[in-house]
Amino acid sequence: MATSPRGQFITLEGIEGAGKSTQQAFIIEYLQQRLPQAVIKTREPGGTIVAEAIRQTVLQHYDETMCDDSELLLLFAARAQHLQILIKPSLQKGHWVVCDRFTDASYAYQGGGRGISDQRLQLLESWVQQGLQPDLTILLDVPAPIAIARIQSRKHFDRIEIEQQEFFNKVRAAYLKRAQAFPERIKVCDASQDTLAVQDQIVTILKAFLTL
Repeated sequence: MATSPRGQFITLEGIEGAGKSTQQAFIIEYLQQRLPQAVIKTREPGGTIVAEAIRQTVLQHYDETMCDDSELLLLFAARAQHLQILIKPSLQKGHWVVCDRFTDASYAYQGGGRGISDQRLQLLESWVQQGLQPDLTILLDVPAPIAIARIQSRKHFDRIEIEQQEFFNKVRAAYLKRAQAFPERIKVCDASQDTLAVQDQIVTILKAFLTL
């Protein structure tokens, strides 16, 4: 069993259409059946009242273009609130936290997708997180064309979901680069497979994590 003076922090990453919502629910149920600790479900941007308000600001459509730096700073503002109000207190109580997206998403979307430098991202990461990192990150990897086809059935699209395939190709490439850089933390699942096949991969990852 993975042990720590605090709870464990698990994040789930991937581009739109990768199946994060479905698999987050599966992960939480899997852990709840095996752990005495509480398992907290949350997401980014969001997770608290203030952070959810920032989420709406980031994702809704406007008649003016939101500049890339504004988007980045808003996301880290939401993250700062999320960490202080929900994530850190939960971990300090010994709870496990399972979060849909975290800072890897900033490196993928604002770094890979928007072209913001790693130097800027690292500065914000250091300032806001003060060294806190996920204990495990599960990256649901799916090619952009498959992901885009999956989200076509949605009735409404937020400001990020309407981006073109080239953007999501860059985001995916940045995610895979992160996985190569941090192989001990980031575990990649082939999310182009059906739901049960993806869950089999996740179970293998979680079993290994739980026995550390």
